[in-house]
Amino acid sequence: MAININSVYKAVLVVLQQENRGVLTPVEFDKLAAQAQQEIYTQYFDDLNQLLRMPQTSLAYADRMALLDEKISIFKRTSELNLTLASATLSNVNELGSVIYTGGTTDREAQRIQKQDVYTINQSPLTAPTAHYPVYTYENSVLKLYPTTLTGTTDVNFLAFPTDPVWGYDIEPNLGNFVYNSSRSTDFEIHKSDQPLLVNKILEYAGVMTKDQLALSLATQKEQQIIVDNQK
Repeated sequence: MAININSVYKAVLVVLQQENRGVLTPVEFDKLAAQAQQEIYTQYFDDLNQLLRMPQTSLAYADRMALLDEKISIFKRTSELNLTLASATLSNVNELGSVIYTGGTTDREAQRIQKQDVYTINQSPLTAPTAHYPVYTYENSVLKLYPTTLTGTTDVNFLAFPTDPVWGYDIEPNLGNFVYNSSRSTDFEIHKSDQPLLVNKILEYAGVMTKDQLALSLATQKEQQIIVDNQK
């Protein structure tokens, strides 16, 4: 489902060249592409909040929800962490899901608590965490399980941020132009259906960067039309 970065870059360059808007270098493109992808990714969750407020008997609602769930599912991750002093460090986490302690005789799902509540729950035998009823805190990318005597592994489910796209290239020795190199490239992670919106967002940012109001206006109008079409 990944979107090939070379196809997006070529589409952007074609539009810019047809409109005589200049050239977008690979470094400039990578920066705009990362921003555009992140914006579309964030919009997934705004769209989800809106859909959840709509009547759930609508067939159109069901179709949009299924597509949106498919888009978000691309970023679902499960990671097995080895505990060190009952803690582990996570990276690239947008939203933490379930935390399953797998180091005991049976797998147990840990409940999340706030750090300021650790002392309180440990004061009573009725609320103190155990290997059968573990709890955890999550702050500054550090996952801490309680009781602190826990060892072994933990499975963590979470939503990851999209990886920044990179248009990798070699420089042609004779002409000095950029030549696409797939082995050095990183494709977009967002859903394939968002490629038209992605291209237009990059064009919009390119218009801002070059202070080209016509390119910016055209890209904005096209983006709004794509959004409207997706909501039908």
